[in-house]
Amino acid sequence: MSTEALTLNDVTIDLRQKRILENIHLDVAPGSFTCLLGPSGCGKTTLLRAIAGFTPLSRGDIRLGKRSITHLPPEKRQTAMVFQSYALWPHMSVGENLGYPLKLRGVSREERARKVAAMLERMELGGFESRAVTQLSGGQRQRIALGRALIIDPPLLLLDEPLSNLDAAIRRSLRSELRRLQKSLGITTIMVTHDQEEALQMADQIVLMRGGHIVQIAPPQTLYHQPADLAAARFLGVDNTVTRQTSDPAIASTASTFGFRTRDALINAPQHPAMLTRKGRVTECVYTGDGYQISLAAERAEFCATSATPIAPGTFAVVQVPQSALIPFGSDDRHLPPLDRQEDIA
Repeated sequence: MSTEALTLNDVTIDLRQKRILENIHLDVAPGSFTCLLGPSGCGKTTLLRAIAGFTPLSRGDIRLGKRSITHLPPEKRQTAMVFQSYALWPHMSVGENLGYPLKLRGVSREERARKVAAMLERMELGGFESRAVTQLSGGQRQRIALGRALIIDPPLLLLDEPLSNLDAAIRRSLRSELRRLQKSLGITTIMVTHDQEEALQMADQIVLMRGGHIVQIAPPQTLYHQPADLAAARFLGVDNTVTRQTSDPAIASTASTFGFRTRDALINAPQHPAMLTRKGRVTECVYTGDGYQISLAAERAEFCATSATPIAPGTFAVVQVPQSALIPFGSDDRHLPPLDRQEDIA
């Protein structure tokens, strides 16, 4: 399987006199898995379609390896794309769907049959050549759509939310299968998703987008623990913010706000001076299956914590958050590095 690096330089797109993407710069290493992540309308699918050649650029350049593909039509770019709807042809069998891209390229019938059989084995669907695609499950259709993209040996694989039409259990299973397949092939892959968990589990690097711009490019661990700003943090599940107090841990000297996730907040635990501590009145107690989510109101703040046992509304409780779970932000809502790194910068 061939593979190539991808480089985007100053990619800008205007559609119907509206700017959809602006000044996009991105380097994708060969053989890596990159997720374009962001809310609906942020421009991630438009960017994927631009790479595939379906959406023209207003400005900028796209390079695959050493060659520019900016002005090439989709069929000349040698990329392969799996659409959200899978786009399988219902009047064709599984084998005919898989072999059609090879037929368009003039591959002989015998060679097509050999490649189709090999791809079906790789997708763990051996013997399905004659089956109608309408008889397949959602997970099987997803595999056939992926196999049809890979059968032409593309240097770049583009995935437009390929798992979004599946139920949760199948989606979790196929995440692992898709990632294993990508690693075994070593193919450069870019996937669009709005699912934070999906991106964190699958990607080597995540491109977080908002309003047609790239907010942050980082490995999953960095993005999760050091989001670029407060809006990015909230998108990534940081559902609590509190104003800094003088008694709080000194992990960032100029922090004005701390963010943390509900699951990291301890309630009515033995108090520890190295933790952020807040006392509040319980306003709601909701059973979540593996415990209870407790909502609390304190002076000028509302926040949540988890508890193994229910706590009655109206009760006062103490919430503590470990220093390692706190994410500091400045007065401009930008993420701040830890105190030791701030001193290094100074």
